[in-house]
Amino acid sequence: MRASKASTAVAKHASTKRREDLPRPRKGTGNSQETGSSRWDWGKSGAALGLLLVSAVLVAYLPALHAGFIWDDDDYVTRNETLRSVAGLFRIWFEPRALPQYYPLVHTTYWLEYRLWGLQPLGYHLVNVALHATNSLLVWLVLRTLRVPGAYGAAFLFALHAVQVESVAWITERKNTLSGLFFLTSAWLYLRFRADSRRPALYAASVAAFVAALLSKTVTATLPLTLVVLEWAKGTLERRVAWYLAPFFLLGAALASVTVVLERAHVGAVGADWDLTFLQRVLIASRAVWFYLASLAFPVNLTFIYPRWEISAGDPLAYVPLVGGSIVAVVLLARSSRLGRWPFAAGAYFVLTLAPALGFVNVFPMRYSFVADHFQYLASIGPLALAAALAERAVGHLPNTSRPTKVRIAASLLLLTAGALGILTWRQCGIYHDLETLWRDTVAKNPRAWMAHNNLGLLLLERGNLSEAEHHFRQALEAKPNDSFAMNNLGLLEAQRGNLAEAIGWFQKAAQIDPGHAEAANNLGNALAQSGELQKAEVAFREAVRRKPSFADAWNNLANVLAMQGKSREAEQAYEQSLTLDPKYVAAYLNYAKFLLAAGETAKAQAVLRRLQQIDPANSEALRLLGNNT
Repeated sequence: MRASKASTAVAKHASTKRREDLPRPRKGTGNSQETGSSRWDWGKSGAALGLLLVSAVLVAYLPALHAGFIWDDDDYVTRNETLRSVAGLFRIWFEPRALPQYYPLVHTTYWLEYRLWGLQPLGYHLVNVALHATNSLLVWLVLRTLRVPGAYGAAFLFALHAVQVESVAWITERKNTLSGLFFLTSAWLYLRFRADSRRPALYAASVAAFVAALLSKTVTATLPLTLVVLEWAKGTLERRVAWYLAPFFLLGAALASVTVVLERAHVGAVGADWDLTFLQRVLIASRAVWFYLASLAFPVNLTFIYPRWEISAGDPLAYVPLVGGSIVAVVLLARSSRLGRWPFAAGAYFVLTLAPALGFVNVFPMRYSFVADHFQYLASIGPLALAAALAERAVGHLPNTSRPTKVRIAASLLLLTAGALGILTWRQCGIYHDLETLWRDTVAKNPRAWMAHNNLGLLLLERGNLSEAEHHFRQALEAKPNDSFAMNNLGLLEAQRGNLAEAIGWFQKAAQIDPGHAEAANNLGNALAQSGELQKAEVAFREAVRRKPSFADAWNNLANVLAMQGKSREAEQAYEQSLTLDPKYVAAYLNYAKFLLAAGETAKAQAVLRRLQQIDPANSEALRLLGNNT
């Protein structure tokens, strides 16, 4: 064996004296000519500042460039057969079930990189870091287009915040960095089009970029909702906006529905771990929002797997995050005439962009946690932009301070904050260096992370460190008593020790407690076969292929047991099924050929061995068998 109405007096005051800290709409315009832009024109040295931002990202993420492949990178890169051929590229685009998730643009980048640097992780990490650096520049560009104060500071916060490390240092999360590139590009092009509707090419390019974002990760389907929020915040929300955004909504709904179906039917996001009531999902979502805000404010003890909350609708404390969030939203909206619309807009953007990962839609990670750092990659822009804008406002309102002094103070604050965040990011990158480092850090910070214990135990088992492996498997069972994976792993461990009776017991428990665990049934069959109980082994292997019809290993094992019992015709059919499912299964070819030779079917055996030679011409066993039987 992968979150009161404003008084009349306040309203009058707001209409006669505009605040300068956040952008405000100018009446009678349909574009983005907001007043109250940044007090300092960072654009005068845009190229130098952009280079500084990119350089800061490269320095902060240097440890990631020395990292290898980690969890899920095997499915996406190292064992991804679609990267190996032109036919694979076709499958990436036209076979939605060919890969764990249908994000064809992401896998196309892997396909291209495989031709450039094969399986050297440095190249993949470099691309992820470069994408993140580009996204940081785009954050600056979008916020400047909106004339949000502190845009450059917000870009730095986004670039160097430690919560982004999971999205950048983990190759599999190319989904975030690539979709972020197109999401932000689409938003920027749309804003430019709204500023000058005489340039329809900008609109067409925005739609095209949005499609690219969806083909990279469908959580970006929230973009049109966030554009509505921006239109409202700017005071430009009008009837024609509905026509502009209608294609965005339709495209987003279409591709998001594909992901929802695949998560359930293909990835397997169904079962007891996802059986939650709507009220539970609301409570989980409200708690997750506060969790993500807290991790942005205090990025310490970030980990790969956070504890999975137990949410009870009967617990009054479970409603505190929901009530608190609702109060904040009502206050910001009610006081928008005094505070401006942008604080509410920042919060709305944050929640809307997080929405696909808040638990309302089943996704596989909900099996072990309701939250993850990479879920807020794009959503974090809202709170970080608001924080940067408020900081610039605070500096801008310092009494008895000249403008040059305020600039120096702002620059100093930015450098100090960026430096602190850069150090945290540098340290966080080290966690993603390799699998053992990742899992050891995870279980240290979250001792009840049963999945991390299982995966760390498997690494140790492969190295022959049986006692420590057993410790982690039992820790997984302590955290999750019905964990069929830990039971199956303990069976593997006992089998390696030679304790077949104990191994069979664990495999039986795993197979019984989890009706979908085909690997446990397959391992049970292997242990029974080693014990000489061929009929029981046959039953176990048949159960394994019933649970998982595409399980080539189980078909090969079933064929072996059938052959040992003299059921030649059934064995031949099982071997062929195994090779149909995995045409590059060398062991199955050899087993099949030996079976045919033993049955006196020399010509058939030679044909099987020649099929093997087409995929492995230098296979010494195939050459020996051919040489002895020609």
